[in-house]
Amino acid sequence: MQTILILGGAGLVVGAIIGFLYRKYQVDARNREAIEWSERKLEEAKAKAKEILLDAKKQALRIEEEAKQEERTKRSQLEKLSDRLVSKEEQLDKKLEEAESMRGDLEERANAVKKLKQEVGELHMMQQRELERVASLSKEDARELLLQKVEEDSKTEIVARIKKLEEEERAVSKEKARSIIADAIQRYAADVAGESTATIVPLPSDDLKGRIIGKEGRNINAFEKVTGVDVIVDDTPGSIVISGFDLVRRYIAKVALERLIADGRIHPGRIEEMVDKAKGEINDLIRDLGEKAAYETGVVGLPPNLLKLLGRLKFRASFGQNVLKHSIEVSFLAAALASEIGADVEICRAAGLLHDIGKAVDHEVSGHHAQIGRDILRKFGLQQEIIHAVEAHHGDPKPESVEAIIVEAANMISRSRPGANKDNLDIYIKRMEEMENLAMSFKGVDKVFAVQAGQEVRVIVNPAEVDELAMLKLSHSIASKIQNDLKYPGQIKVSVLRELRGEAYAE
Repeated sequence: MQTILILGGAGLVVGAIIGFLYRKYQVDARNREAIEWSERKLEEAKAKAKEILLDAKKQALRIEEEAKQEERTKRSQLEKLSDRLVSKEEQLDKKLEEAESMRGDLEERANAVKKLKQEVGELHMMQQRELERVASLSKEDARELLLQKVEEDSKTEIVARIKKLEEEERAVSKEKARSIIADAIQRYAADVAGESTATIVPLPSDDLKGRIIGKEGRNINAFEKVTGVDVIVDDTPGSIVISGFDLVRRYIAKVALERLIADGRIHPGRIEEMVDKAKGEINDLIRDLGEKAAYETGVVGLPPNLLKLLGRLKFRASFGQNVLKHSIEVSFLAAALASEIGADVEICRAAGLLHDIGKAVDHEVSGHHAQIGRDILRKFGLQQEIIHAVEAHHGDPKPESVEAIIVEAANMISRSRPGANKDNLDIYIKRMEEMENLAMSFKGVDKVFAVQAGQEVRVIVNPAEVDELAMLKLSHSIASKIQNDLKYPGQIKVSVLRELRGEAYAE
């Protein structure tokens, strides 16, 4: 049994050895096949590489031959170009020599001409001095004498020609201006009411007048004290009058009084309460008025604080016009005029609305409202074109753009239309006297009359001192001086009259 086990173990060992040897034989066979395959592939790769290398050498030789051929071509072209450059250089040298020769000749000729010109000038001066010596007149005196002679000989023709040209120009320009202005005014058809110094408050019944006055006048005295206005209670049925030059105070008084009437409790304590409440609401109203004006005129992008200043114009009056309504009117007129003549409508619209913005604070800041307005708009960073139009809307400084001229014209149209201004009698008479005195300061003027409510100045001259040509010159001189020295609304016509009478007596 032990022997069997030994033999079995030996068989297993022998079998394992035989299996190992067989497995090794198979691995060696596979290795030999792989080596043979690798050697074949290596031989094939070497053959392929030789073919590629041979093709590359052939390609390199071909490229080298082409490069040599191109080099020979380029060299031939360069040789030809070099020959041409040498030829051009020779030609330029030849032309340069010719130019130098011509320059010398021209310099000699220029010197000769200069010398001849000098001799001619000296000869001309000698002739002029000789003529002045013979005629006993200088060149300037002779020119003046000649012009006077021509003027005297052609006086009638000159006067007729000047009159004809003036009439033609006046007719054309007047018709064109009338058409443009009429169209602009028609396009803006809103009513503009004048401002007075009094506000009427309606009453439901006349019994309230006694309650408003109060016992021994304590209510009306308290009201006038806290509002700063005068309350006029007279026999006019159904109303009382609030009087005062400050429109803000009058508005606050009007609102407070209307609320007191509606409430029915009228005593000093309630009066102070209502007035304080109306004062608190005025800022919101001013802002709303500015926004409404900007929206109505189509001006956008204005800063909120500038809109507040604009709203304050509602409570300012100038020459009887409400300044905010006047500004809205100027904005519409300026935009309409700009659209007619092709100017910038938006600049004219904005400048027209803001042209009197300085009047919102001119009682607080010293200076002319046009300059105050300029500083305000610069502070808010508006366009320079708008600032200039606002600054120049009264002609100082002189307008330098079409838009500035349009705003100035629109302002004059709004101010000078019928019913716009309410000058008092003293100012009106003073302006008439200034016109007459200014015209009387000219030589040859005999009498002066300001007529047509100051829209025309009639000047009567002495016919012995002023002839027809001098009369035309005088009319232009007077008109120019009025324009430069006086301030006036609208346009003033200057009419110069000359009447020569012949008298004789039969004895």
